[in-house]
Amino acid sequence: MRILKTVLGLACLFLAPSSVAQTELPVDVELVLAIDSSASVDRFEFELQLRGLALAFTDPEVQAAIKGGAFQSIAVTLVEWSSVDRQAVSIPWRLIDSAESANALAAEIASSPRIVETGATSISAAIAYTVPYFSANSFAGQRQVIDISGDGFNNSGRTMREGREIARQAGVIVNGLAIQNQVLDLGGYFEEYVITGPGAFVITADDYEDYIKAIRRKLLREIRAGPIS
Repeated sequence: MRILKTVLGLACLFLAPSSVAQTELPVDVELVLAIDSSASVDRFEFELQLRGLALAFTDPEVQAAIKGGAFQSIAVTLVEWSSVDRQAVSIPWRLIDSAESANALAAEIASSPRIVETGATSISAAIAYTVPYFSANSFAGQRQVIDISGDGFNNSGRTMREGREIARQAGVIVNGLAIQNQVLDLGGYFEEYVITGPGAFVITADDYEDYIKAIRRKLLREIRAGPIS
């Protein structure tokens, strides 16, 4: 009986980690697409962000990049943000592992309604809001990335130093897409105050129409980035 209990105990010891691991699906990157929905973004500009993302996920090169990773898949969620208390998940986590799933996500993005209609610009709150979503999903990414787009300085809520520290402590990379239609050298501001983590980078767009091309370049770079040791 004692031997039987020992065998059963060892079986539980080896089975427990395996059962936990099976609850999380490995992917190359968990990617939060955090788009600016503050008062400075009118309806047309917001729709250009959605159009740019939708076009990017139907792009053959982007789809090939997704299939070119170690796990040949990524996880994506879409979040709108503005001021401290105004953030919303527009599209929950989706597994993208084929052209079909990428096209389905593109269609979902293109038809997504605007949830956040107004508010200030709190990039720090957007980071603080999205970081916990990585631990709450069912994926295990080699990298966890917040892709944050914005057209202005952080002007609400906690400081950018505090916001970045939340991401840094969680091991989350923050990349920026600075839309410079209103603020000169916003890319420099994003470079100095917004991005964080190994390999973090900023891409700039002259305006929201230029965003359509810029977000494609940004997604390719984020998807293709090698694993971080």
